[in-house]
Amino acid sequence: MLDQKRLAEIERRAKHYIQDKTILTKQKVEDVEFFLQNAGDSLESARCLFDVSTKNNYIGYEHLKGSLWVINASYYSMFYNARALLAHSGVKLKSDLSIHALAFDALVYFFYLTGKLKKELVHSYAEAKSNAAELLGQQKADELIQNYLYEKEKRAAFTYEIGTFAMQSKAQTSLERASVFNAEIRMIITPRSPSL
Repeated sequence: MLDQKRLAEIERRAKHYIQDKTILTKQKVEDVEFFLQNAGDSLESARCLFDVSTKNNYIGYEHLKGSLWVINASYYSMFYNARALLAHSGVKLKSDLSIHALAFDALVYFFYLTGKLKKELVHSYAEAKSNAAELLGQQKADELIQNYLYEKEKRAAFTYEIGTFAMQSKAQTSLERASVFNAEIRMIITPRSPSL
């Protein structure tokens, strides 16, 4: 979980990035569809690789061990969804540094620390009683941010640490987390129809 010390560190970095114009706010809303398309494509790629790697009935791919790439594609789906949510809110990221770390910090700063993610998720669960929906919204916001962090760290570990092999169960977990993240972010970005 993100403890208070880490959240304060992210907030400090985000404010610095805003000041030095690495993070731009109140920008023209654009590229949302581009990021959503990349997120969807990455998620579909992860599903396809998972199926090909686990079902062993694809001619020519019977021995494919694609778990590493399921993890990578799942993470990228979450990354592009985060970028879509930021772009949808008029936030642009400009960096020669790690765009992945910057996107995570911006997502936490603009949506988690401000409670906006919780608020949007509360709307999504409005059928529940008010207090339960509020609690569920905070729990879901905590879970989404934590899952994004897990996948960001897992992708780095499995991609860059030599000698580490991704197991099929880790790939399945990555795919499941990315699917949930994708659904929740798209629910926030897609305008809701008025209740009848």
